Amino acid sequence: MQEQKILEIIEEFAKKLPRFSDGRIDYSKSDTAPVITVFVKYKDKILLLKRSNKVSTYQRKWNTVAGYLDEPKPIYEKILEEIREELGIDEDNILSYNFGEPYKFTDPVINKTWIVYPVLVELKNKPIIKLDWEHTEYKWIKPEELKNFDIVFKIDESLKRVLNQICK
Repeated sequence: MQEQKILEIIEEFAKKLPRFSDGRIDYSKSDTAPVITVFVKYKDKILLLKRSNKVSTYQRKWNTVAGYLDEPKPIYEKILEEIREELGIDEDNILSYNFGEPYKFTDPVINKTWIVYPVLVELKNKPIIKLDWEHTEYKWIKPEELKNFDIVFKIDESLKRVLNQICK
């Protein structure tokens, strides 16, 4: 159900926004963009990533795996793509994944509205992390430690939403 709604939203954006040469939707001039925020969990810790100065927004802030929903493809494929690209984690290490309640907010600093689809991916084994250009370092932390970091706007809300889903 949730996955079908996400596909519908992506297709709506695809109708009105330009595309890159590879077919992905170009959100660069859009004031609204749907994104996936993927928390990677192993046992009682989540993976936190420090964004590099090569990314377009939130440079040097702590975040998790994230990406634009820029192709009409199954959301599980997008989750796999993002964790493979950004961390080097393969599908065979995924124990489960769950969606948190999506939400929308506007970041007044960059004047962009984000439609956020938070996801929690639980792993079978602690992986060897292979960071790509988007991040410079990582830390495994307990969720309650998130407040000790200079984080991306509203990532704490995304985390709360995925953890609340597990408790239901």
